Amino acid sequence: MTCDEVSLGVPASDVDKARGALGAPAKVAIVLGSGLSGLADEAADAVVVPYGALDGFPRVGAVAGHAGRLVAGTVAGARVLLFQGRAHLYQGVTALDAAYPARLAAAAGCDTLVVTNAAGGVREDLRPGDLVLISDHLNLMGTNPLVGWPGPEGGFPFVPMRDAYDPGLREVMRETAGSIGIVLSDGVYAGLLGPSYETPAEVRMLRELGADVVGMSTVPEVIAARALGMRVVGLSLVTNAAAGIGLSHQEVLEAGVQAAERMKRLMTAFVACLAAMS
Repeated sequence: MTCDEVSLGVPASDVDKARGALGAPAKVAIVLGSGLSGLADEAADAVVVPYGALDGFPRVGAVAGHAGRLVAGTVAGARVLLFQGRAHLYQGVTALDAAYPARLAAAAGCDTLVVTNAAGGVREDLRPGDLVLISDHLNLMGTNPLVGWPGPEGGFPFVPMRDAYDPGLREVMRETAGSIGIVLSDGVYAGLLGPSYETPAEVRMLRELGADVVGMSTVPEVIAARALGMRVVGLSLVTNAAAGIGLSHQEVLEAGVQAAERMKRLMTAFVACLAAMS
């Protein structure tokens, strides 16, 4: 069974648009979270496809900091798919809908997915602006993008999640960051439904469960990507200290602006490293 046949319902028209925009095979897709879309703005030879032009992308209202478009561009000499923004469960979509970037990337031929997000700090030593290399996640959203999917050969897709965030890619990301002087922490990402931020009691609960950062995205994309055989690596930008005191969405965006240059440097160097390895 081919990837297109198990791509969780990606319309052929969207696959054609993504491949046509790329103009050449691409191995890497990157999902850019709140305030982190600057990499796509600097991609060379970019071809832009608004999400509204994709038949399968969920029709949701815009979220500040999410441009809402697919960009096929050249980063570090390699063609990549860049998703500027995503759909979230709190917008009323299903987990399957929220996983659309991973589904489309896999159907278009990408075998590596990089997920980024803005996240709240749960671990007390994390500070705004810190970058966290995701080592694992807690799915606390109450749903899963694979619910109802009659996986390969008709059975339910009991997808192994032991190495959801690929150990080899994490090591490459860690070494790449070190080579350009960027500090990364390791951490577990907790995915919650949102859109309200966490109460102090919820933050204490998350800490007890082993979470280091918390957000409202990413988990559906990662699960779908693993179901489709993609390798995944993820980064969280910490936008606020633990407990979310005084947090607003504007603060999330401002933290993204402050970290944008480091994120662009790291992603560019990481893509270059992957290209050199292939």
